[in-house]
Amino acid sequence: MRMVASSEAMELKAKLFQGFADQSRLTILESLVDQERTVGDVVRVTGLTQSNISNHLSCLRECGLVTRRRQGRHMYYRLSDPRVALLLVQADELLAEVAKGVYECTRYGATIEG
Repeated sequence: MRMVASSEAMELKAKLFQGFADQSRLTILESLVDQERTVGDVVRVTGLTQSNISNHLSCLRECGLVTRRRQGRHMYYRLSDPRVALLLVQADELLAEVAKGVYECTRYGATIEG
C-alpha cells in the first residue's frame, strides 16, 4: 500500500510540474528531447521569440530540468536527465487516453477550495 506523501513533498512535486505547465516551457522541453540545441536552434524549431526562450531556459535551468554547456561562442542546452524525456513521452501516452476529458475540463486554472 502506497502512503500519501507529506504536504511538503506534495508541494515540491506540484512545483516540479509547474515547469511543465507553461506552454512555452513545454514546447522548449519537447524541442530538447532528441538533441541539445542553442537558443537560435530552439527559436527555429519552436517559432518562439529569442527573449521568451532565453527567459524560459533560465527558469528551466534554475529548476534543474535542463543543463547547458559552452562550446566556443555558443551555449548548448539539453535535458538534465533522460527521465524528463520519458515523462514527456508518458504524458503523450496518457493524454491519448484522457484527451477528451482534459479538453473539456473547465476546472483547470480555477482555484478549488478544499
